[in-house]
Amino acid sequence: MKLLIVSDIHGSGYYADKLKDIAIKENPDKIILLGDIYYHGPRNELTQEYNPMHVAEILNKMKDVIFCVRGNCDAEVDEMISQFSFNDEIEMIIGNKVVLFTHGHKYNMDNLPKKNIDVLVYGHFHTGFIKSQDGILFLNPGSISLPKENTKHSYIIWNDDKIYLKDIDGTVIQSKNLG
Repeated sequence: MKLLIVSDIHGSGYYADKLKDIAIKENPDKIILLGDIYYHGPRNELTQEYNPMHVAEILNKMKDVIFCVRGNCDAEVDEMISQFSFNDEIEMIIGNKVVLFTHGHKYNMDNLPKKNIDVLVYGHFHTGFIKSQDGILFLNPGSISLPKENTKHSYIIWNDDKIYLKDIDGTVIQSKNLG
């Protein structure tokens, strides 16, 4: 199974178009959105080509493969323009790993959920990475539209037993082999 994992679009029509291109190129089985889809948030600058309705239009065309978690900037009204559900978190078994997908404002590397998990995947911090600590793998795709701390506009591809953090041009920034 191939997953495309993206976070923190924050209403950028420009980067939603990039996401559409990435989805065509990568051809994932599922797209996992880690929240903060439409609203830019009070602490962020407006994103490039800020246009939440355009973002919704693009994402709704991919609704059959989208699984979405609610971010701290997502509200009930966002679900009204979305043809996919927002979940507080998503738990999956991938291979033999228990994987928890969340936004990151509640659960992250510094605040673990009270569940037995092998992998925690979250956004929120706008910095992409692949790290291991205390037997848990932590994945953060960064922000596709508003990266911070001099990181790149990025996303994650999880393809069977290989994980890649890539910039929006598809260049591998970091990788991890689970096999």
